[in-house]
Amino acid sequence: MAIADEFPSLSVVEDDQSRALESIDKLVDDVLADMEEAGEMPPEPLGVKHFSGKISLRMSPEQHRRISMEAAEAGISLNKLILSRI
Repeated sequence: MAIADEFPSLSVVEDDQSRALESIDKLVDDVLADMEEAGEMPPEPLGVKHFSGKISLRMSPEQHRRISMEAAEAGISLNKLILSRI
């Protein structure tokens, strides 16, 4: 099986990995050609997309309290604790 992250609705299933990669590559090429013909902009490839390095994370107040206490006990920042878990 192969998927294209920039096109979540596209996937192919093949018997082996190399054939799946070839098939998804051709499928994406076909979709890009269709998009160009229709005047649509393709999604930006994740490999060249700019990321800020910042994310917003939501959690319950209880979780926030627990990990804040854990970070304080370890003598590290909350950010450093969360990064160590990723």
